Amino acid sequence: MEYRQLGHSGLKVSKLVMGTLTLGGRAGFEQAGNIDATQARRMLDIALDHGVNLVDTANMYSMGLAEEVLGKALQGKRDEILLASKVRTPMGEGPNDGGASRYHIIRECENSLRRLNTDHLDLYQLHQWDGETPIEESLAALDHLVQSGKVRYVGTSNYNGWQMMKAMAAAREHALVRPISQQIYYTPESREAEYEILPVGRDQGLGTLVWSPLGEGLLSGQVRRDKQVSSDHRQGTDWPEPYVHDWQRAYDIIDTLVEIGDGQGVSAARVALAWLNDRPGVTSLIVGARNEDHLEDNLASMELKLSEEEINRIEEVTRPVPIYPYWHRAMNGTDRPEPADEPFMKGFRKTMGL
Repeated sequence: MEYRQLGHSGLKVSKLVMGTLTLGGRAGFEQAGNIDATQARRMLDIALDHGVNLVDTANMYSMGLAEEVLGKALQGKRDEILLASKVRTPMGEGPNDGGASRYHIIRECENSLRRLNTDHLDLYQLHQWDGETPIEESLAALDHLVQSGKVRYVGTSNYNGWQMMKAMAAAREHALVRPISQQIYYTPESREAEYEILPVGRDQGLGTLVWSPLGEGLLSGQVRRDKQVSSDHRQGTDWPEPYVHDWQRAYDIIDTLVEIGDGQGVSAARVALAWLNDRPGVTSLIVGARNEDHLEDNLASMELKLSEEEINRIEEVTRPVPIYPYWHRAMNGTDRPEPADEPFMKGFRKTMGL
């Protein structure tokens, strides 16, 4: 397993991270998985044996049950891993049961620590932007948690590029703890993060953790054109994610991943993960398997070597369209390219025939 520095911190994390959305299984999350503590411990052992050193969870997963299950699975192993959780989404019906207010952040951190049976979180992430709470208040609450020893580092999740910059600027202006990472959705089918989010991470020295790199099972190879998906697959249930704008394009991408996988004698999932892990700006991929076989297959992606022709083939079929101002910069900004997004601009130029 390779380890990469997480943003501008001294913390090193494994290229693959164990996700826990599939733990618990209540409040609608049973469609994603219902792994209990015994199975979770077995899967954790597998991940640790492969060198995984970061486990990611959130208070909202199964409305707290995923953290409880993980806390039981971690007994005797807490010091072997880095533990990350998230806060922001509503955990009740009250007006203060959600958001990124000081009240909610501190209360939910204490609840997460209790459920996880630990005295600290190594990484605590704002799960979503809060359009009503001043970012200074949110950062001050996180700063307090760091100063009190309950949190080691802080990060964000699902932020726009401008929101990330606003948070970084506020942290600098008020001498508050700075986020070291961002958690984002990024897959071969969904590369919108290349417009702003990945470049801001590269520019600001943020680590980028990718959640659901297989598109919540979309790119596993089980979802195919004119094929009924079984009900034991997440995409065969009423699970609402991911949003797919162009299904024919998605099927073309899946076909490509399957064909390359067949040529290598591996799954389409391994191909997708191997391609993503070497994309510019990506630190780690968070994999949330439903069973041990899926986990083993995901972990094996770290050993897969794609040829340059295979890498380029995937890039071409998945390349996002050059929207404004990117097409304009691709045409007119080559004299002084921006290092943070130049790797992505190259693809736009190819699309435009430049």
